[in-house]
Amino acid sequence: MNLAELSIKKRAITQFIVLLLFIAGAYSYFQMGKLEDPEFTLKTAIVITQYPGASTIQVEDEVTDVLETAIQQMESLKHVRSMSRPGLSVVWVDIQESKRARELPQIWDDLRKKMRDVAPTLPPGVKPSIIRDDFGDVYGVFLTVTSDGFSYAELKDQVDELRKELLLVKNVAKVEIWGAQQECIYVDVSSTSLSERGIPPASVFNALDKQNLVVDSGSVNLGRERVRLAVNGEFNSVEAVGNLIVSHGASDKMVLLRDIATIRKGYVEPVSKQMRFNGLPSLGIAASTVSGGNVIEMGEAVKARIEELKEFLPIGMEISVVAMQSDLVQKSIDEFMMNLGAALLIVVALLFIFMGMRSGILIGLGLLLTIATTFLIMRGLHVDLQRISLGALIIALGMLVDNAIVVTESMLIKLQIGKNRMQAAKETYSETAWPLLGATIVAALAFLPVYLADNNTGEFCESLFVVVGVSLLVSWLLAMTVSALWCYIGLKIPENMQGKDPYAGVFFTTYKKLLDLCIHFRWVTLAIMGVLLVTAIVNFKYIDKTFFPESRRPQLIVDYWLPEGTNVEIVSDDLQKLEKTLLDYPTIEGVASFVGGGGTRFYLSLEPEFTNSSYGQLILNMNSAERLDETIDFVQKELDEKFLYAEPRVRKFPLGAAAKFKVEARFRGPDRAVLHELAEQAKSVMHAEPTAKYVRDDWRQSVKVIEAEYSQARGLRVGVTREDVALAMKRGYDGVPMGVYREGNKLLPIILRPPENERHRVEDMRMLQVYNTKSTQGIPMGQLVSDVTTGWEESTIRRRDHQRAITVQCDPRVGTAETLRRKIKPAIESLVLPAGYSLEWGGDWDKSNESRSYVAKGLPVTFLIMALVVVMLFNAYRQPLIIALTVPLSIIGVTTGLLLTRQPFGFLALLGFLSLSGMLIKNAVILIDQIDAEIAGGKEPYTAVLESSVSRIRPVLMAAMSTVLGMLPLVIDRFWASMAVTICFGLTFATVLTLVIVPVLYTLFFRIKRIPPQEQKA
Repeated sequence: MNLAELSIKKRAITQFIVLLLFIAGAYSYFQMGKLEDPEFTLKTAIVITQYPGASTIQVEDEVTDVLETAIQQMESLKHVRSMSRPGLSVVWVDIQESKRARELPQIWDDLRKKMRDVAPTLPPGVKPSIIRDDFGDVYGVFLTVTSDGFSYAELKDQVDELRKELLLVKNVAKVEIWGAQQECIYVDVSSTSLSERGIPPASVFNALDKQNLVVDSGSVNLGRERVRLAVNGEFNSVEAVGNLIVSHGASDKMVLLRDIATIRKGYVEPVSKQMRFNGLPSLGIAASTVSGGNVIEMGEAVKARIEELKEFLPIGMEISVVAMQSDLVQKSIDEFMMNLGAALLIVVALLFIFMGMRSGILIGLGLLLTIATTFLIMRGLHVDLQRISLGALIIALGMLVDNAIVVTESMLIKLQIGKNRMQAAKETYSETAWPLLGATIVAALAFLPVYLADNNTGEFCESLFVVVGVSLLVSWLLAMTVSALWCYIGLKIPENMQGKDPYAGVFFTTYKKLLDLCIHFRWVTLAIMGVLLVTAIVNFKYIDKTFFPESRRPQLIVDYWLPEGTNVEIVSDDLQKLEKTLLDYPTIEGVASFVGGGGTRFYLSLEPEFTNSSYGQLILNMNSAERLDETIDFVQKELDEKFLYAEPRVRKFPLGAAAKFKVEARFRGPDRAVLHELAEQAKSVMHAEPTAKYVRDDWRQSVKVIEAEYSQARGLRVGVTREDVALAMKRGYDGVPMGVYREGNKLLPIILRPPENERHRVEDMRMLQVYNTKSTQGIPMGQLVSDVTTGWEESTIRRRDHQRAITVQCDPRVGTAETLRRKIKPAIESLVLPAGYSLEWGGDWDKSNESRSYVAKGLPVTFLIMALVVVMLFNAYRQPLIIALTVPLSIIGVTTGLLLTRQPFGFLALLGFLSLSGMLIKNAVILIDQIDAEIAGGKEPYTAVLESSVSRIRPVLMAAMSTVLGMLPLVIDRFWASMAVTICFGLTFATVLTLVIVPVLYTLFFRIKRIPPQEQKA
């Protein structure tokens, strides 16, 4: 069936379908989900287990090791990573990246089952494990409510109400609060006061613990009814806590809790997390979008609701934006539309110049129709508009006109030589339909390895293949039908051009002479190509290597570390000083401070730092992305000059599946001291390298520990156990929870502790009163311990796959991560590793290699399918072999382009090279098919080679130029730049390959003898 003939004969139906496609495409564009990045599931869960009072070693041996052993039995496990700290075990469970989102709920259920099964084997005192499988959720709306002159309780009440309102907004899935503090009831009682009154602490403990318990009092039959029994007397106010009777004195006089203690409602101290915005106390409100939801619609709905709610906020409270994903998504889409418009104008202008106004208009309209139809199909396939799919459309943009150019060019030539319109359309379809379809499939297949990659990067970029493949196939179908109809209706050949040789112009004759010369000196031509290829391969090593580029998001991250064990208030004070300086800098318009941990994940590639009292983070909102580097230099200078004890890190937002640090060297082995020594040696190497910065390791510094040596002999004499001593120490400083206070739906712990003037006197530790459960008189702790010493312990022990592992980290000061890694690699790999120890590289190198290896797994299948398609097109082997030999030569253009523009070769450049291969094969297929057709039609072989090449020069050049010029908007885009450069330079050179090397190889493989020019004329 001839689709061109059918579409022309049924033109009314065809035109109606075109109208429907335009309308449906426009509607789909506005209805599609819109995101910043593709929906992507981080295949990691966290198991958090508290073991109060345990040392780092005890946590590692008694909790972390047990949990890891159970987790390693999971079939789908990729890595198990852990961090042990005093009293805390955190285990990251990384699932194989080949698993997709739909499979994860079952995997996490399996994880929970294993944690339940192993729980009875954990030591007494270990709290139930908390499993977080929503670790990768992205909260694209991150707001903050600041308070000027209000108490924290008043601020929290307002934020709670805002949260309830935002949960009702369309497309909002979850709303979380960041920086909320735990309320409690403090009972400050002096041990001296207890001793003077002869009241044992156990009396206070029991009174507080038992008074507010919910106890089942049973029920009773009352006539025909069954009535529940209840006992009143619970605390219904803070004052009621003070009225609690704790003892009867010797005179039978009741002692109330308020007589011996100060009772107040407050917040657990020290605070674990704090937030400020522009220097004012605040709380964060983060909202996530429902799966498949429109981020822009959700963001706009949230902003509209916030504007309404602002009217009800008291004066002095303000709502500000830390991050609004919808604004960035809208900006990305606006930039895409601008790039699309620019590329469209470039392509149409190019067509106007080389093919005339009518042809340019027809092909331009066809391009718009192709994009509209692609939007329609994308919506049907649930592919959202996001960074990757938008980039895919721009990548495909230049290729989308290829088929229409070939069809229009063919019909123009046939009309010019005198054929009627229907005949021209029918012959054009017969000659080009299958070669163009095969070539289009091959071009789309270039992105198949990314789609087949069973890892996070493959999942992140999978819409690339879908969008490119759909759009290219749509372009072929529309070229064969709609473009043929429009050319049938709209093409017009000037009378003075009718019947003339369409290839008689200077441009065509010059190319023909040049090609004839190259074929005459075919071995010289091929030798030159060979030399250029070898030169390109040799010089390829001078191209910087990277993984994903940094983002141009108008925000910066400041990670602020003080020595491990630092009081959180010290971190808060430092950041408060830094905030004042930063807010005066002209490029910074907002500073969000997170003390005690990283902010919520409001950006896919941003992994929040785990809770740590010695850590703080700043998010700097910029008024422009153009001055990021300048601002980084300023902030770094301020930190270096004014905060000498800190380990700060100023960085841009990462893109894609980024590593924590760009360069990482990981040592594994059993002994902590050996690992520390290896890490110190590696850090010395990094420190000695001028281009390295932010050198550190992930075990951090050791921390002080005050240890009381309990004497069992002394304790047994007075009936005091080691546990009694430990409780006395906790009660003497932090305080101990005793019972709960109910306030609505909140349960507030009641914490018993000494007054302020007694809590911080470490020098008086030996005087702490220790009680057993029966004694009313305290015993000084000094009588129960043989010594009190200050020592050091590991603050953190990290493990990977059941082995201790310490990672030394740094970032490049200038250049790329791979350049830095190559400089320090010889020295670090020359370190002497004892038996049982190993070194492995992490960071960008590991991520990049892993992604490339996954892509490489799909290459054999892809090349096999490509080869099958090409062999099926020609039903021969020599033509596919010619095409295969030309593909590696494109490295010449790629190497030249990346070196000239100083762009690195990363994952996206690899995708560009794959795309380039598809384009090159497509052009070669069309040219060789034309040569075969001319020869099959009875033309002399050498003449067929020359004339076929001449007849294809305009469509090949037009296709290449439209692709290259359509890529220009991406050259200045930081994310896509390396891919755009790869395609632009590679395709420019590949065009030469198609128009010169392919004919040369054809004459060589088919042993076609050259005919001298004088004989050609004859």
